[in-house]
Formats: sequence, C-alpha cells, structure tokens
Amino acid sequence: MSNTAGNQHKNYRRDMRYTGAYVVGNTVRKIQEEPADMAGRTRKKPVSQSAKRNRQKATSTSLGFMFFLAVICLGLVCASVSYLQIKSELTGKAKTLAALESEYSQLKADNDAYYSQVSSSADIEKIKAIAIKRLGMKYATDDQIITYETERSSYVKQYQDVPSVDR
Repeated sequence: MSNTAGNQHKNYRRDMRYTGAYVVGNTVRKIQEEPADMAGRTRKKPVSQSAKRNRQKATSTSLGFMFFLAVICLGLVCASVSYLQIKSELTGKAKTLAALESEYSQLKADNDAYYSQVSSSADIEKIKAIAIKRLGMKYATDDQIITYETERSSYVKQYQDVPSVDR
C-alpha cells in the first residue's frame, strides 16, 4: 500500500513540473492564479509580413543551390571512388614488388651458392697445366690482343668474328 501512495506522490510531482498549475505544500492544494498584470497580455507578438517573408526565404532552398549541392556531392563521390581505386592499385603493386624482391633474393642466393660450388670444385692451376701441356695452348702475345673501348658497360660481348687488323 505504501508503495502505491509513493507512486502517486511521484506522479503528482512529475505533473507539477510540466503544468505548474498547483502550489505544493502541506495544506490543501490550491490552483495558482495568474497575476493580474499577465492576464491582459498575449504571449506572442504579431509578426510583420516582411519578417514572415524573410523567415520563409531563409528556410527555403533555391533550385540553383540544390543543383550546386548535387554537383558537389557527385564530385566528392567521384573523388572518393578514384582515391579507392588508386589505393587498391598501389596496394597490389606493393604486393607484387614484395614478391619480386623475394624472388630476386632467392635467385641471388642460389646463384651465389652455384658460383661458390663451381669455384671451389675447379682447380685453376690444374686446368692451366692441362691446357698448356696436353692441349698445346699458349698465352696470347701482344700482337694478338685487340683492345676495344666501350661507352656503356665494363665488358664487350662478341656476337661475330673480329676482323683482322693490320698493325
């Protein structure tokens, strides 16, 4: 029972906040009367026609402004889509670059391993002795050596026979 009475008291207080028509006290509740100076006054002032037009003009949007906003929104959407495409392309190229770098390092490691295997297995002095003694090879003389100057790299590739040069 006491709980119901407490709820009624809370409801009464809630109603007081919104309406403000009753005075709270420990006696009989009375309706609060409006002061005499407020009785004759209207709460809203009449608004002039020009003020109404200005308010209407301020709240309305013109067709040109709506078109401008639509163009701006379309431009933002196009820029966003373009940005996302470029970002996706860049991410793909970064992944491809990482894969190629990994492949390059693997090939370089394999090449270095093969080179060290070949250089450790071949005895240069033994090859030189066999070439000179068994095959009859000789060192080149100065008149057999032709020197070429290159502009691009540190060596020259021979694709055909070198013509003889009279010295």
